[in-house]
Amino acid sequence: MSASEALVVAAEGGIIGDGRTGANLALAVGLVGVTIGWLALAGAGRRVSTGSARTGAMSAMAVGLVGTVLAVMHLATSSGGPGTGNGLVGAVVAVPLGLVAVILGRRALARSRHSMPTD
Repeated sequence: MSASEALVVAAEGGIIGDGRTGANLALAVGLVGVTIGWLALAGAGRRVSTGSARTGAMSAMAVGLVGTVLAVMHLATSSGGPGTGNGLVGAVVAVPLGLVAVILGRRALARSRHSMPTD
């Protein structure tokens, strides 16, 4: 199974068959991305760094992007409207959550670049 096929299966709800599974997965991935981005942003302002803020920032951007892609794919493949049990509302919430993770990661990356020593 290729990566694109795995994303399509995850967005459609996976093997379980519940329509909300794809939206819940996108929500969880977006929330993990926001958490990683928040922690990276908090650690990026320190003068003494071991490089973990930069790694965290890149991770938050990647995870946030994956969460956004999963949510958009779920929105594109779900049938029905809000309240039908297909997880449409969860996917709508997951899109900005993933984008917030990308923005937090980008801010942490910019902040970590500014706090690096220039020897």
